[in-house]
Amino acid sequence: MRNPSVPESLEGWWILHRVFAFDRRAWDDLAAKRRAKIASQAADLFDQLKHRSDGDLALCNLVGHKGDFMLVHYARCYDELAYTQALVDKLDVRALLAPRASYTSVLELGLYDATAKIHAELDKRGLVRATPEWFAGFDELVRAQEESPHVAPRLWARIPARRYICFYPMNKRRGERENWYALAYAERQRLMNEHGKIGRTYHGLVTQVISGSIGYDDYEWGVDLYADDPLVFKKLVYEMRFDEASARYAEFGPFFSGVQFSSDQLGVFLDGESVPQLT
Repeated sequence: MRNPSVPESLEGWWILHRVFAFDRRAWDDLAAKRRAKIASQAADLFDQLKHRSDGDLALCNLVGHKGDFMLVHYARCYDELAYTQALVDKLDVRALLAPRASYTSVLELGLYDATAKIHAELDKRGLVRATPEWFAGFDELVRAQEESPHVAPRLWARIPARRYICFYPMNKRRGERENWYALAYAERQRLMNEHGKIGRTYHGLVTQVISGSIGYDDYEWGVDLYADDPLVFKKLVYEMRFDEASARYAEFGPFFSGVQFSSDQLGVFLDGESVPQLT
Protein backbone atom coordinates (compact mmCIF):
# COMPACT_ATOMS: atom_id res chain seq x y z
CA MET A 1 0.00 0.00 0.00
CA ARG A 2 1.24 3.50 -0.71
CA ASN A 3 0.05 4.66 2.71
CA PRO A 4 3.13 4.45 4.96
CA SER A 5 0.98 3.04 7.77
CA VAL A 6 -0.26 0.12 5.68
CA PRO A 7 1.92 -2.92 4.82
CA GLU A 8 2.00 -3.96 1.17
CA SER A 9 0.91 -7.47 0.22
CA LEU A 10 1.27 -9.67 -2.85
CA GLU A 11 -1.60 -11.85 -4.02
CA GLY A 12 -1.71 -15.22 -5.77
CA TRP A 13 -4.43 -17.89 -5.96
CA TRP A 14 -8.04 -17.01 -5.27
CA ILE A 15 -9.34 -19.51 -2.71
CA LEU A 16 -12.83 -20.75 -1.92
CA HIS A 17 -13.61 -23.09 0.97
CA ARG A 18 -17.00 -24.83 0.84
CA VAL A 19 -18.33 -26.95 3.70
CA PHE A 20 -21.25 -29.36 3.29
CA ALA A 21 -23.28 -31.79 5.37
CA PHE A 22 -23.71 -35.12 3.57
CA ASP A 23 -26.97 -37.08 3.81
CA ARG A 24 -25.51 -40.57 4.21
CA ARG A 25 -28.84 -42.26 4.85
CA ALA A 26 -30.27 -40.91 1.60
CA TRP A 27 -27.10 -42.09 -0.14
CA ASP A 28 -27.44 -45.60 1.29
CA ASP A 29 -31.05 -45.75 0.08
CA LEU A 30 -29.97 -45.30 -3.54
CA ALA A 31 -29.46 -48.32 -5.77
CA ALA A 32 -25.84 -49.43 -6.11
CA LYS A 33 -25.79 -48.64 -9.85
CA ARG A 34 -27.08 -45.12 -9.18
CA ARG A 35 -24.48 -44.54 -6.46
CA ALA A 36 -21.69 -45.65 -8.75
CA LYS A 37 -22.84 -43.31 -11.52
CA ILE A 38 -23.11 -40.32 -9.18
CA ALA A 39 -19.71 -41.00 -7.61
CA SER A 40 -18.04 -41.43 -11.01
CA GLN A 41 -19.51 -38.17 -12.36
CA ALA A 42 -18.29 -36.18 -9.34
CA ALA A 43 -14.88 -37.86 -9.20
CA ASP A 44 -14.27 -37.06 -12.89
CA LEU A 45 -15.01 -33.36 -12.34
CA PHE A 46 -12.94 -33.18 -9.16
CA ASP A 47 -10.02 -34.83 -10.95
CA GLN A 48 -10.24 -32.28 -13.77
CA LEU A 49 -10.34 -29.36 -11.33
CA LYS A 50 -7.42 -30.83 -9.40
CA HIS A 51 -5.14 -31.07 -12.41
CA ARG A 52 -5.85 -27.78 -14.18
CA SER A 53 -2.86 -25.48 -14.69
CA ASP A 54 -5.00 -22.49 -13.72
CA GLY A 55 -6.51 -24.03 -10.60
CA ASP A 56 -6.36 -26.72 -7.95
CA LEU A 57 -8.74 -28.58 -5.64
CA ALA A 58 -8.59 -30.36 -2.29
CA LEU A 59 -11.19 -32.76 -0.92
CA CYS A 60 -11.51 -33.16 2.83
CA ASN A 61 -13.40 -35.61 5.03
CA LEU A 62 -14.21 -33.31 7.96
CA VAL A 63 -14.33 -34.56 11.53
CA GLY A 64 -17.10 -33.18 13.74
CA HIS A 65 -20.63 -31.89 13.20
CA LYS A 66 -19.87 -28.56 11.53
CA GLY A 67 -19.86 -30.46 8.27
CA ASP A 68 -18.89 -33.74 6.62
CA PHE A 69 -17.18 -32.64 3.44
CA MET A 70 -15.01 -29.65 2.52
CA LEU A 71 -13.81 -28.54 -0.90
CA VAL A 72 -10.89 -26.11 -1.21
CA HIS A 73 -10.86 -24.45 -4.64
CA TYR A 74 -7.86 -22.57 -6.07
CA ALA A 75 -8.29 -20.38 -9.16
CA ARG A 76 -6.17 -17.85 -11.04
CA CYS A 77 -8.97 -15.29 -11.11
CA TYR A 78 -12.04 -14.47 -9.08
CA ASP A 79 -14.39 -15.29 -11.93
CA GLU A 80 -13.03 -18.84 -12.06
CA LEU A 81 -14.14 -19.39 -8.45
CA ALA A 82 -17.70 -18.58 -9.52
CA TYR A 83 -17.39 -20.92 -12.50
CA THR A 84 -16.04 -23.88 -10.52
CA GLN A 85 -18.70 -23.31 -7.87
CA ALA A 86 -21.37 -23.61 -10.58
CA LEU A 87 -19.78 -26.78 -12.00
CA VAL A 88 -19.89 -28.47 -8.60
CA ASP A 89 -23.46 -27.32 -7.98
CA LYS A 90 -24.58 -29.04 -11.21
CA LEU A 91 -23.31 -32.45 -10.05
CA ASP A 92 -25.93 -35.05 -9.12
CA VAL A 93 -24.26 -35.59 -5.74
CA ARG A 94 -24.96 -31.98 -4.86
CA ALA A 95 -28.58 -32.94 -4.08
CA LEU A 96 -27.21 -34.82 -1.06
CA LEU A 97 -24.79 -32.07 0.02
CA ALA A 98 -26.30 -29.30 2.15
CA PRO A 99 -24.18 -26.12 2.44
CA ARG A 100 -22.97 -25.39 5.97
CA ALA A 101 -20.26 -22.75 5.48
CA SER A 102 -18.08 -21.08 2.89
CA TYR A 103 -15.09 -18.76 2.89
CA THR A 104 -13.69 -16.59 0.10
CA SER A 105 -10.16 -15.18 0.14
CA VAL A 106 -6.99 -14.68 -1.89
CA LEU A 107 -3.57 -16.15 -1.09
CA GLU A 108 -1.51 -13.36 0.45
CA LEU A 109 2.12 -12.68 1.27
CA GLY A 110 2.41 -9.85 3.77
CA LEU A 111 5.39 -7.55 3.30
CA TYR A 112 5.88 -5.78 6.60
CA ASP A 113 9.67 -5.70 6.33
CA ALA A 114 9.72 -5.05 2.59
CA THR A 115 7.22 -2.17 2.80
CA ALA A 116 9.29 -0.42 5.45
CA LYS A 117 12.40 -0.85 3.31
CA ILE A 118 10.60 0.48 0.22
CA HIS A 119 9.57 3.64 2.04
CA ALA A 120 13.09 4.05 3.41
CA GLU A 121 14.59 3.64 -0.08
CA LEU A 122 12.25 6.25 -1.54
CA ASP A 123 13.15 8.65 1.25
CA LYS A 124 16.82 7.96 0.56
CA ARG A 125 16.26 8.90 -3.09
CA GLY A 126 14.88 12.22 -1.91
CA LEU A 127 11.46 11.67 -3.45
CA VAL A 128 8.57 13.65 -2.01
CA ARG A 129 5.75 11.43 -0.84
CA ALA A 130 2.49 11.32 -2.82
CA THR A 131 4.11 12.83 -5.95
CA PRO A 132 3.93 11.03 -9.33
CA GLU A 133 7.67 10.27 -9.08
CA TRP A 134 7.22 8.77 -5.61
CA PHE A 135 4.29 6.58 -6.76
CA ALA A 136 6.28 5.39 -9.78
CA GLY A 137 9.23 4.47 -7.56
CA PHE A 138 6.96 2.67 -5.11
CA ASP A 139 5.33 0.60 -7.85
CA GLU A 140 8.74 -0.25 -9.32
CA LEU A 141 10.05 -1.57 -6.01
CA VAL A 142 6.87 -3.59 -5.33
CA ARG A 143 7.14 -5.19 -8.77
CA ALA A 144 10.70 -6.17 -7.92
CA GLN A 145 9.36 -7.98 -4.86
CA GLU A 146 6.73 -9.79 -6.93
CA GLU A 147 9.28 -10.85 -9.54
CA SER A 148 11.67 -12.24 -6.96
CA PRO A 149 12.45 -15.94 -7.62
CA HIS A 150 11.56 -16.66 -3.99
CA VAL A 151 8.09 -15.11 -4.19
CA ALA A 152 6.33 -16.59 -7.25
CA PRO A 153 6.61 -20.20 -6.05
CA ARG A 154 4.85 -19.18 -2.83
CA LEU A 155 2.09 -17.21 -4.55
CA TRP A 156 1.27 -20.05 -6.95
CA ALA A 157 2.15 -23.18 -4.97
CA ARG A 158 -0.19 -26.14 -5.42
CA ILE A 159 -2.31 -27.36 -2.52
CA PRO A 160 0.03 -29.37 -0.27
CA ALA A 161 -0.36 -33.13 -0.66
CA ARG A 162 -0.44 -33.74 3.09
CA ARG A 163 -2.89 -35.97 4.88
CA TYR A 164 -4.47 -33.59 7.41
CA ILE A 165 -6.07 -30.16 6.95
CA CYS A 166 -7.01 -27.48 9.45
CA PHE A 167 -8.72 -24.27 8.33
CA TYR A 168 -9.81 -21.26 10.36
CA PRO A 169 -10.51 -17.56 9.76
CA MET A 170 -9.20 -14.83 12.06
CA ASN A 171 -9.13 -11.10 12.77
CA LYS A 172 -6.77 -8.67 14.40
CA ARG A 173 -8.59 -7.13 17.37
CA ARG A 174 -9.76 -3.55 17.04
CA GLY A 175 -11.70 -3.01 20.27
CA GLU A 176 -11.69 -0.15 22.74
CA ARG A 177 -8.73 -1.42 24.80
CA GLU A 178 -6.66 -3.27 22.21
CA ASN A 179 -6.68 -2.05 18.60
CA TRP A 180 -4.17 -3.59 16.20
CA TYR A 181 -4.83 -0.94 13.57
CA ALA A 182 -4.06 1.89 15.96
CA LEU A 183 -0.53 0.61 16.64
CA ALA A 184 2.44 2.30 15.02
CA TYR A 185 3.79 0.55 11.91
CA ALA A 186 7.09 -0.32 13.58
CA GLU A 187 5.30 -1.95 16.50
CA ARG A 188 3.10 -4.06 14.21
CA GLN A 189 6.21 -5.02 12.25
CA ARG A 190 7.98 -6.11 15.44
CA LEU A 191 5.02 -8.19 16.60
CA MET A 192 4.63 -9.93 13.23
CA ASN A 193 8.34 -10.71 13.08
CA GLU A 194 8.12 -12.34 16.51
CA HIS A 195 4.95 -14.16 15.50
CA GLY A 196 6.65 -15.56 12.40
CA LYS A 197 9.51 -17.01 14.42
CA ILE A 198 7.16 -19.51 16.05
CA GLY A 199 5.86 -20.71 12.71
CA ARG A 200 9.38 -21.21 11.41
CA THR A 201 10.15 -23.61 14.26
CA TYR A 202 7.54 -25.93 12.71
CA HIS A 203 9.23 -25.89 9.30
CA GLY A 204 8.84 -29.29 7.66
CA LEU A 205 6.09 -30.34 10.07
CA VAL A 206 3.34 -28.10 8.73
CA THR A 207 2.63 -26.16 5.54
CA GLN A 208 0.81 -22.90 6.16
CA VAL A 209 -1.24 -20.96 3.61
CA ILE A 210 -2.36 -17.45 4.58
CA SER A 211 -5.11 -15.79 2.56
CA GLY A 212 -6.55 -12.29 2.80
CA SER A 213 -10.32 -11.94 3.05
CA ILE A 214 -10.89 -8.27 3.87
CA GLY A 215 -13.70 -7.18 1.58
CA TYR A 216 -14.61 -10.77 0.64
CA ASP A 217 -15.79 -12.46 3.82
CA ASP A 218 -16.56 -11.99 7.51
CA TYR A 219 -13.02 -12.19 8.88
CA GLU A 220 -9.78 -10.58 7.74
CA TRP A 221 -7.62 -13.63 7.02
CA GLY A 222 -7.99 -17.32 6.39
CA VAL A 223 -5.39 -19.81 7.62
CA ASP A 224 -4.91 -23.28 6.12
CA LEU A 225 -2.59 -25.72 7.83
CA TYR A 226 -1.52 -28.99 6.19
CA ALA A 227 0.43 -31.69 8.03
CA ASP A 228 1.15 -35.41 8.17
CA ASP A 229 0.29 -35.57 11.88
CA PRO A 230 -2.87 -33.85 13.20
CA LEU A 231 -1.26 -33.23 16.59
CA VAL A 232 0.91 -30.60 14.93
CA PHE A 233 -2.15 -28.33 14.56
CA LYS A 234 -2.79 -28.32 18.32
CA LYS A 235 0.84 -27.74 19.23
CA LEU A 236 1.37 -24.93 16.72
CA VAL A 237 -1.87 -23.04 17.39
CA TYR A 238 -1.51 -23.45 21.16
CA GLU A 239 2.08 -22.20 21.17
CA MET A 240 1.05 -19.18 19.12
CA ARG A 241 -1.57 -18.34 21.75
CA PHE A 242 1.31 -17.20 23.96
CA ASP A 243 2.79 -14.97 21.28
CA GLU A 244 2.06 -11.30 21.99
CA ALA A 245 0.51 -10.65 18.59
CA SER A 246 -1.99 -13.46 19.19
CA ALA A 247 -2.47 -13.09 22.94
CA ARG A 248 -3.37 -9.41 22.67
CA TYR A 249 -4.73 -8.95 19.18
CA ALA A 250 -5.96 -12.22 17.62
CA GLU A 251 -9.63 -13.15 17.29
CA PHE A 252 -10.40 -16.58 15.88
CA GLY A 253 -13.39 -17.88 13.94
CA PRO A 254 -14.55 -21.50 13.70
CA PHE A 255 -12.00 -24.26 13.12
CA PHE A 256 -12.54 -27.00 10.53
CA SER A 257 -10.27 -30.04 10.47
CA GLY A 258 -10.19 -33.39 8.77
CA VAL A 259 -8.39 -35.71 6.37
CA GLN A 260 -7.52 -34.85 2.79
CA PHE A 261 -8.26 -37.52 0.19
CA SER A 262 -7.88 -38.05 -3.55
CA SER A 263 -10.68 -37.74 -6.09
CA ASP A 264 -10.45 -41.46 -6.91
CA GLN A 265 -11.37 -42.10 -3.26
CA LEU A 266 -14.64 -40.17 -3.47
CA GLY A 267 -16.70 -43.37 -3.60
CA VAL A 268 -14.99 -44.57 -0.42
CA PHE A 269 -15.94 -41.33 1.33
CA LEU A 270 -19.54 -41.46 0.11
CA ASP A 271 -20.01 -45.10 1.13
CA GLY A 272 -18.47 -44.43 4.54
CA GLU A 273 -17.19 -47.96 4.99
CA SER A 274 -13.58 -46.87 5.51
CA VAL A 275 -11.54 -43.68 5.65
CA PRO A 276 -10.67 -42.33 2.17
CA GLN A 277 -6.98 -42.09 1.43
CA LEU A 278 -4.67 -39.52 -0.14
CA THR A 279 -3.18 -41.58 -2.94
